[in-house]
Amino acid sequence: MTMLWEIEPLVKAMGARPFGALPEGVTGISIDTRTLQPGDAFFAIRGERFDGHDFATAAMAAGASLLVVSQEKLPALGRLSVPKLVVPDVLKALYDLAAAARQRTHAKIIAVTGSAGKTTTKEMLRHALSSVGSVHAADRSFNNHWGVPLTLARLPVDCDYAVFEIGMNHAGEIEPLAKLVRPHIALITLIAAAHLGHFKNLDEIARAKGEIFSGVVKGGHALINRDDQRSKILSKMAVEAGIKNIWTFGENARAQLRLVAREPQGEGSAVTIKVAGEELAGRIGAPGRHMALDALAAIGAGYLAGANPARLLGSLDQFDAGEGRGKRHRLRKEGGLFTLIDESYNANPASMKAALDLLSTMPAGEGRRIAVLGDMLELGVHSAALHAALADLITASGVDVLLIGGEEMKALAARPPAGIDVEYRASVEEMEQLLLDLVRPGDMVMVKSSKSTGFSRLVEALLRHFPAAGDGPVGA
Repeated sequence: MTMLWEIEPLVKAMGARPFGALPEGVTGISIDTRTLQPGDAFFAIRGERFDGHDFATAAMAAGASLLVVSQEKLPALGRLSVPKLVVPDVLKALYDLAAAARQRTHAKIIAVTGSAGKTTTKEMLRHALSSVGSVHAADRSFNNHWGVPLTLARLPVDCDYAVFEIGMNHAGEIEPLAKLVRPHIALITLIAAAHLGHFKNLDEIARAKGEIFSGVVKGGHALINRDDQRSKILSKMAVEAGIKNIWTFGENARAQLRLVAREPQGEGSAVTIKVAGEELAGRIGAPGRHMALDALAAIGAGYLAGANPARLLGSLDQFDAGEGRGKRHRLRKEGGLFTLIDESYNANPASMKAALDLLSTMPAGEGRRIAVLGDMLELGVHSAALHAALADLITASGVDVLLIGGEEMKALAARPPAGIDVEYRASVEEMEQLLLDLVRPGDMVMVKSSKSTGFSRLVEALLRHFPAAGDGPVGA
């Protein structure tokens, strides 16, 4: 396997003390024994719920070539035969290695944040940039104080492009990560009421997201959503950070990167975009206005990184939304088919509106539009009002049947949209059998909720009980 880090620069970057006969290098970096591959260095990070040192034996059994451990834990781990690097603080050592990875790379670095769409945009960048070069990007949503340095430490030395997702729950969390990543392009997808429970208003969220500009390298670029009401706040922050190249994207006629037209087409959208004055036509493999705007942002960031925008757009014809982020399944029941849209990973007022807008544009045929909605979390004192406000969006989306569940959704249950069949259940378990019995051929079913509510189990139940369309013949 290709060596990610030779041992000498690895030790030097962390200022580590060797303990045992060290290997020539490591092929990967891991903090989780469940996904550790033979040859990886295992960093025994201490988290809020777990201490990685407690899994050192499991790491050795999984084939770790090296353990990075804290000085205070060495006496308890000295008996393990696997070689070790000893440091005062393991997370700090990971940050030091990440900084060294950034120092040695020649890749164009793109950092993405936003209240909604950042993971999808990151995945679109991974997909599109792979058509023009080698790409390294964050695994899943590794966007916090350990996920970002882990992603950076894993950056291969010979990569052409690297894409980092940076998230936050509180003010002050993005700035140190942005300064670690030091992007050439910093992209903010959208400002919305996610994590509003930790902020007074959307302006505060915008300022917290705008911290990403603090890390942009000299001569770098800021890319901002021109349709966003907080775009002026973000542009001002970019200027204050010393960024001279400030670009905007969106449907707004003044955006330099513009979505000119969009039409639903099969499982995606046909689009016309304008990039630096040139109109390009193509297709995005995932449906919906929000997906088209995420694609525009990704193409724009890739263009600013030096990639050909026509090539990037052409590649997105094959883009497929991921699990929990709009992935569609065609499932069989009683000789017919129904469609499942899996939006179970994330939910806030902006992403809920985008999902309901998408549902409204999808042809229901002879079936029904069924929305299965769970709690939007971390909205604080605004939660009841924001959940109740979904009623108007649901009515406008043409939903026929509404299933809602969770503590926060009680506010919507108390003021349900008129003219729609509404069922409330307190738990996922109570809702599961109701949904399995309710769905029928021709239906369009969308499951949307914040991840920790467990609504993904409803998706799993549908996939478990009903075979995919390709698993056998479908009767008339």
